[in-house]
Amino acid sequence: MSPRPDDRGQSTAELALVLPLVFAVLLAAVQAVLLTKDQILVVHAAREAARAAAVSADPAAARRAAERAGGLDPSRLDVVVERRDAPGGDVVVSVRYRSPIRLPVVSRAVSDLTITSRATMRVERE
Repeated sequence: MSPRPDDRGQSTAELALVLPLVFAVLLAAVQAVLLTKDQILVVHAAREAARAAAVSADPAAARRAAERAGGLDPSRLDVVVERRDAPGGDVVVSVRYRSPIRLPVVSRAVSDLTITSRATMRVERE
């Protein structure tokens, strides 16, 4: 059965209309995966910073540990030791990261997002 003369090119026109939407959804999904990766790295950096703050009273040790945790741009990283008790108490470290929107089309619609994480550990040394 051959298509009617007025139906020719209909699927091409439908594809041309739907393809940009499919492309945008795929880009948004890729960006969501990249943000999830950054969230995992921020949680890891917060744990490393809390561990460093638990064994060292030097406030810069937490920042160095978060930077060494890997995968995050140090210029976009903010590490704060919120509280550090005496040995046996707790240390609380907060890490904030401005995650860049890496895909050009998505970056026009959404600006950088801030990802935060807090970690608490027991202080081991003075």
